[in-house]
This record gives sequence, C-alpha cells and structure tokens, in this order.
Amino acid sequence: MARKRLTPFSKILIVVLIIGGLYFLLNKLRDPAVKDKIEEVTSSDNTSATKDGYKDVINVGVVTWGGYAGGQYFNEGFKANTASRFYKDYGFKVNFEVIDDFDASRDAFKNGSIDLMWATIDAFPTEVEGLSQYQPQVVFQADWSRGGDAIVARRGINKVSDLRGKKIAVAPMTPSHSFLIWLLEAGDMSTKDVKIVEVPSAIDAADAFKSNTVDAAVVWSPDDADCVSKVAGSKVLESTKNATHIIADVFVAKKEFIETHKDQLKDLYKGWMIGASELNNSESNKRKAAKILAEGLSQPEDFCFDAINNVRLATHGDNQSFFGLNSNYNGVTGEDLYNKMKVKYNNLGYSTAGAKSWRLLSTKDLVSKTSLSGSSHDSEKQKEFTVVDDNLAKKESLSSKKVSISFRTGEFRLGENAKQLIDLQFTPIAKAFANTRIRIEGNTDNVGNRNSNIALSKKRAQSVADYLINEHNMPVNRFIILGNGPDKPIVGCERNQNADCKSKNRRTDFELVVD
Repeated sequence: MARKRLTPFSKILIVVLIIGGLYFLLNKLRDPAVKDKIEEVTSSDNTSATKDGYKDVINVGVVTWGGYAGGQYFNEGFKANTASRFYKDYGFKVNFEVIDDFDASRDAFKNGSIDLMWATIDAFPTEVEGLSQYQPQVVFQADWSRGGDAIVARRGINKVSDLRGKKIAVAPMTPSHSFLIWLLEAGDMSTKDVKIVEVPSAIDAADAFKSNTVDAAVVWSPDDADCVSKVAGSKVLESTKNATHIIADVFVAKKEFIETHKDQLKDLYKGWMIGASELNNSESNKRKAAKILAEGLSQPEDFCFDAINNVRLATHGDNQSFFGLNSNYNGVTGEDLYNKMKVKYNNLGYSTAGAKSWRLLSTKDLVSKTSLSGSSHDSEKQKEFTVVDDNLAKKESLSSKKVSISFRTGEFRLGENAKQLIDLQFTPIAKAFANTRIRIEGNTDNVGNRNSNIALSKKRAQSVADYLINEHNMPVNRFIILGNGPDKPIVGCERNQNADCKSKNRRTDFELVVD
C-alpha cells in the first residue's frame, strides 16, 4: 500500500509545534526556580569530589552590599556550584544566603543555617553579649565602606556645626549610628548636641528625610543620591569616601566551627582574597562581578557596579594591617575601632557589658597562616595629596575641633603632655577621615606683639603637623598650616578679659577640609 505523504499544512503544523516546544523549553530554562534546581542537581552530582574532612558547602550570610563581591566573584555566583573556583581549587562549595533582615541573620547564625555571618566592627560591641554562648570570632575583613554610607542634609546645612539642634534620623547601634558619632566628634559635638530620631533602618532614615520630617539622615548608597534628587536644595554632607576607616565589614564564625574547619576556612579566606585582588585591579572583572551580584541580589547591574565601587575590597595585606600583623602600619586596626566604639556606645547608654576584649574575640590564624605574594595583595596605600595652594587655605572646612595645647611662653615645641593630648583628642579622627585635608590653625591670647604672636602661632601649628607626620606617618601635603595669632578669639573671650579666657584662646584648631 502506498505511504501517505504529509500535506503542506501538516508540515507547517509540525514546524510550528517544534518551534513552540523550543520556545517553551527556553522560557523554562530562564525561570529562576528551574535554574536553581538545575544548579542544585548539578552541584549534588559532584559531592564525591569534596575534599576529605571538608564540609560539602560553607554557608555565608550576607546582605545587599557590594563589599562581599570578592567571595561571590570567586564563587562564580551566589549558589553552591561546581563552576566555583572554591570548588575547583579547594574542593568545597560556597553558598551565599542573602538575609537583609538583621534579626533573621542573627537567628540563622545561632541555629546553624549559616556558618559565617557579616558584621561591622564599629557596631559589634553592642551585640557580642547576645551571641556570647556561641563564642563568636572575627575571622577576616571583607571591606572598608567608601561611600556606601552617607549623611544627607537639607538646604542650609553645609558643615557639621550646622547640625547643632537639628533632627537627624538614624538607626541606633548600626554603622550609620557609628558614622554619625564620629562626624559629630570631628566637629567638637556629640549626639547630645543634636536631636536623634531613631528609625529601624537606613532605608527608614531615607524615607524620613524624603518626607521632610527630619533635617538630616544617615543613609546607605544609593539612597543618598535618591534623597538629594527628591529633596530640593539638599546635599550629601559627608560620606565614607572621606571617612575611610570607620565602617569595616567582617565575617564572624563560631569558635567551635573554626576549630573543626580551620583548614577549610583558611582556603575560603585565600580564595576570597584572590577574588578581591582581581576585582581591585580590573574594571572588566568588576563588570563581571556586577552581573553576578545583579543576579544574586535581584538588583540592576549598574546598582551593583556602583555598590562595588563604594567599598574598598580588603586584600590580604589589608587584613594583615587590620589584625595588627603589619608592624609598619599606622592606620586604624580592628582592635582600635572595636575598643573605641565599645567606649562610645557605653557612654551613650547602650549596653556593651558583654563585649569581650579584642584578643578573645578575634582569630588571626586565617590571616597569619596564609601566604599570598604579589603587589595585588598588598595593603592599601595612603592617599597622595597635592601641594597646598591659597584656595585650600581659605576653603570652608567640613568640621572644626578645638584642642587646648599648652605651650610655654614664646615656645612652639610640643611637650609630652601636648603629644598625649593630640593623640587622645585628634589623632583617631585624623586616621578615620584619612581622605580629608587637615587644616591646623594656631591661636594665641593678646599678650605681646601681634606680628610676633602670628609668627609664633604658625610655628606652633607646624609643630603639631610635624608630630603627626613623624609619629603617625601622615602625608606631608595633607596639612594646611595657618597662624592666626590673637585675631580669632573664641566667642565670649574676644577681649581676653581674664586668665580663663586667655587660656581658652591659646588653642589649636583642627579642621577637616574636603578637596
């Protein structure tokens, strides 16, 4: 019997069905749930390749932030997968769990859903007590915030002193709160000089600012740009682009987990640092990382690229400095920051009673026993400042802090007490705001010849700068030196009417100036 031949309509119908089927299949493959399932199946196919003694998957709790890009880039994604360089190079997988809710992230750490959790050292003293039964240990630094945190202010607020008496929205005991405390201190103020409006998060702070219920707010990027675009006349008063060493993101693990997975954590740290160094030195690698973050965080790619650029991804060298393993480093260490904020939060009435000493709270082993060579792993260099010109000498400062330094009559060299005073009252600020200029203004009372007093006050200001340069290794060009003599008495002591006023006028003003 002769075979029946397909009619032209049947052929068209078959082609349509095939194309339709392919279209359906492709759409299914684009479905995130299907992709996750495929990745899950793929990863589970290779569990036999996990290195002996290692946990199959290390779970890391993170938030929507660009500072963890080094690890996520090295992992080739957020999910545990066999394309990960952690898997290929070290024989285990890594899963990044995005938990933006703070309490939920701590619960996940406590119940073991995640092995490492993010924290910031500045705010960590306030939460150590609540985690004490788990013996938390800081194991490595992921980044320094460099623009990710900012203070936005309404029209007319141009410097820190303009915040006096104003309403400021901030989430308490968070990096935002820490940043505000530091900025006010740089301006010779404290939180008692402003009206704090407590909000649950930085996002809520931004909402409060945009609704015009506060004068200023401490927010995260990109909410700073959003606030400025939506509130006429507002501006970013300051950000961590200049306040470079206040907010340090770190990872914390339970002591028991560290002791049982020390080699694996060391490999995790090493791979993460390699990833960070590759991002720090290549824009194309950052673009690739931005795609990974865009998918993992469900955010636009440009948002993620900016987020990566709003941090300094910590290298192995940075971690050596952070953990006090670099004897040539004079900047802010993790211990400096932790101890300082422990005191500050305690003074503000927040409980830091359970905050153990840094030595008991940190594990240096991952950093000290890791070897990574090459300049890409070096610690960050200090900013290079241009030579000071007249414009900088006259430029309005961001903040001003008055320190009374006693000099013997006619002398300009610093005594030991004066050095101690500088170290207690200004050096930490200078290190924390490392990308700003420092203008030092010497002032005198009205005793003696005016011209001689002006010359003497300039020598005294230069002595202070020389001390910070020689003792703390600060860049020479960072300093702007002025001698006011008796011409800028403090308010209320304009006539040098008594000994107390004369003493107050014999002072040194430290100002932060933004280029």
